[in-house]
Amino acid sequence: MLETLKVILDIQEFDMKMIRLMRLKKERLKELHHIDALRMDLQTQFKEKEVEISDLNRTIMEQENKISEIKEKIKKLETKQSSVKKVDEFNALTQEMSSSERERIATEQITSDLIDKRALEEEILDKIKESLKESEESTKTLEQEIHASIKTINEEGSGLKTQRDALATNANEEVFKIYNRLLKNKKDRVIVPLENRNCSGCHIALTAQHENLVRKGERLIFCEHCSRIHYWIEEQVAPGEASGTKRRRRKLASV
Repeated sequence: MLETLKVILDIQEFDMKMIRLMRLKKERLKELHHIDALRMDLQTQFKEKEVEISDLNRTIMEQENKISEIKEKIKKLETKQSSVKKVDEFNALTQEMSSSERERIATEQITSDLIDKRALEEEILDKIKESLKESEESTKTLEQEIHASIKTINEEGSGLKTQRDALATNANEEVFKIYNRLLKNKKDRVIVPLENRNCSGCHIALTAQHENLVRKGERLIFCEHCSRIHYWIEEQVAPGEASGTKRRRRKLASV
């Protein structure tokens, strides 16, 4: 393995831990967003229902005023009718009074329906209010736990970054730049071992020539499929080499 990769591999381990922490933090923030969204939805429903009830109150008041006006009109017609002497005028007033009475009855029915609807909407409003209260109480502990978890993640991430930055001072500048560029693109391991002539990043088989270049470790060798940097683990058995042969070699080496 290239010596320059050893430091970068240590840095990569810190980066993988930080990436896992960032993903965990993202999930925790998503939980907070979900809680906020539910609360906001209930608050929106509550406000909309309040507006709806306010509109109903206004409409009911208008209808009640209309009923009062109709009653007053009927009363005036009755007074007028009592003083007329002509039959035609009397009949005309009677017909107008009947029409006004029908209008009063219809308006009172509409008003009654509106009052029933208001009662129903007020009941719904009370339920929304209760749900909102229960939601705030039930999620309070959960939100505190999530915030504490995020604080721990931030502290752990800060510690990892400090150690990473310290290691980075010993890294080869050019190789470190290449590594950072690949890491930014993939958000995953970008320096991976070649295993049984397969890239352990994208798991695609490579040529024997590629393997030989990686084993020599004379320069950076990139995967032709995923652009990851390859390195060779000395302990692994090369393709075609029996495990028994490897054991014999180790035994001979120890003699």
